[in-house]
Order: sequence, then structure tokens, then C-alpha cells
Amino acid sequence: MTFIIKATSNDAEQLSVLASKTFLESHGHSAPQRDIDNYISLKLNPEVFKEELNDSNNIFYLLHFKNQVVGYSKITLNVATKNIPFNNVTKLERLYLLESHQDLKLGLMLFNFNIEISKKHNQSGIWLYTWVKNKKAIKFYEKAGFKIIGHYDFKISESHSNPNHQMLLTY
Repeated sequence: MTFIIKATSNDAEQLSVLASKTFLESHGHSAPQRDIDNYISLKLNPEVFKEELNDSNNIFYLLHFKNQVVGYSKITLNVATKNIPFNNVTKLERLYLLESHQDLKLGLMLFNFNIEISKKHNQSGIWLYTWVKNKKAIKFYEKAGFKIIGHYDFKISESHSNPNHQMLLTY
């Protein structure tokens, strides 16, 4: 059985474990191991997730597949940013799926779910950052209609940043 539910602060520990694993799968080779480990420790720990989950601006969803949480997303509504000429736009901050489940169209299911939430809140589009070397993600987003509109340096550590595309899908 496959379903998506809204995460609560009770899910902070589970999100931390899932986020750490999926971040390593997606970005573990993008920086020195020490920097990756430090980033995970500082940014993807249960306390950080509990804080983010308690912030009403953040909306997290958990994707369940066969009695296991295999993916998660985080969106924030009305996040204006440079390169986007309107304010009622959603930021897709995270969309992660375990590598072992990526060929099952579950990522597309979670993505489409978030698009519908965004549209229900009268947003004009959705934007995100994605690492320029994450070719699989870029292809996924371009197939969905996203366009590259800018660039951003994602800071992994004080000494390492990864170049990202800023991408936008308008409705």
C-alpha cells in the first residue's frame, strides 16, 4: 500500500534517519566525507527537524510504501526570491526518495502531490535548487516543465559549496 501523510513533530527522529540516508545517497560524493558528515550532524538531526516541523510555514510529507517510509518532501508557501517576478510561489525545499525505490515512480507521486498542495494554496508556481551534478534530478524536473532561471551555491561547510541550479515551474 502506498500513501502520503503530513509529518508532525513526532516524526522528527524518523525524518532525521531518512534525510541522512537520502542525502548521503544523493550528495555523499559531492564534498569531502568530513564535510558531509558534519553537515548531516548539524542540519539533519532530530532537533533540527523538530524545530522545522513546529514552524507552521514548513509543510513536510512522508511517503509510505509497503509499510516503510521511503521518501519525504518539504515545501514552503509564498517564498519570493530573486529571479521570480511574483510572490505567491512555493519553494520545494526537499524531495528525497530512497535510491532503492527510485524506479517505482514514487518520486513522481510525491512530486505531483506537492504540486497539488501548492495549487490548492493559489500559488503561481514552484521553485527549487538542485545540485548541477545531480543529472537524474535535473532530468526529472525538466521533464516536469521546470526551467533553469538562476544559480546558487549550496554551502556544505565553511570550506565547501556545491553549485546549484535554481529552477522554476509556473502553473
